[in-house]
Amino acid sequence: MAPRHHPTIRQRRFGAELRRLREGAGLSAPVAAERLGADRTVISNIEAGRFGISEERLRRLASIYECNDPGLVDALAALTGGRGKGWWEEYRGRIPPDFLDVAELEHHAAGLRTLQTAHMPGLFQTEDHARALFDLFVPALPRLEVELRVAQRLERHSVITREPGVPYVGLVHEAALRMRIGGRRVARDQLGRLLEESERPNVRLLVVPFTAEGFPMAGDTVMYASAANPHLDTVEVDSPTGAVFFDSPTQLANFRRRLDLVEQVALNPKASRDLILDIVGDL
Repeated sequence: MAPRHHPTIRQRRFGAELRRLREGAGLSAPVAAERLGADRTVISNIEAGRFGISEERLRRLASIYECNDPGLVDALAALTGGRGKGWWEEYRGRIPPDFLDVAELEHHAAGLRTLQTAHMPGLFQTEDHARALFDLFVPALPRLEVELRVAQRLERHSVITREPGVPYVGLVHEAALRMRIGGRRVARDQLGRLLEESERPNVRLLVVPFTAEGFPMAGDTVMYASAANPHLDTVEVDSPTGAVFFDSPTQLANFRRRLDLVEQVALNPKASRDLILDIVGDL
C-alpha cells in the first residue's frame, strides 16, 4: 500500500484514536504489529495517518487492544479505507489544506457548534462577503486564489441544506454582526442571509451581545464537530498560522464546557433575530 504523503485531519484523527486504544492496552507499536502479524512499522504509520487499514484489520486491532466499546469500534470501522472523494478534493493543491480539512470535518459531522467573535459563520457567508473578506488579506492573495477560496466556502453550505441537514448551533458575537465587511450593502445582505438561515429547523443561531459580562474564548473562532461516537469528536480553532485541531478527551470536555458557558450568556434565538434586525435597521 502506497503511503499518504499528506493525510487529512480525519485520517490523522482515526490514527490518534487507535494510538490511544493501543496505549490504553499498554502495548508498544512493535508488539501490536507483531500480534497483528504485520511489519513492525505498520502500526506507527497507521497511527500517523500515512497508511489506511481495512475494516477487518481494524476490528482485529480493536480485539488485540481489548476495546469493549462496540459503538466506538463501529465508528472507527466507518473511517477505514482510503481517502474519500468528497467535493473538496477538487481544491486540493489549489488552496490551503486546512480549508479542506474543515470542509471534510463538517461533511462527516453528526453535529456542529461554532463560536465566532469577529467573523460571520463560514457556512453562512454570502459570496460578496467572503470575497471582501479574502480581499483584506495582507499581502494580497492572487485573484485566482481568492475566487477559489470563495467558491470552496460557498460549497460548504451544502452540509446545512442537504437532507438531513447537520444540526448546527452558531454562537456569534455582536461585534461580528456590526462589522461592515465590503460596505453597507454587502453587510446588509449578509445579515439578511443570517436571518434566513436562522429559520432552518436544523439551525440555532445565538448572538452574544455587547452586554454579556465576559465569556470563555472571547476573541476565538472555534468549531466543535461532533462525530457518530463522542470519542471521535474534533475541535478546530483558527490561529494566525492556520487551523489548530484538538481531540484528546480532556481537551474535548473543556471545549464543550466553554461553549456551554458561552451559550449561557447568549441571547435566545428570537432575541438574537431581533438584535440582527435592529442592526440591519442601522444600515
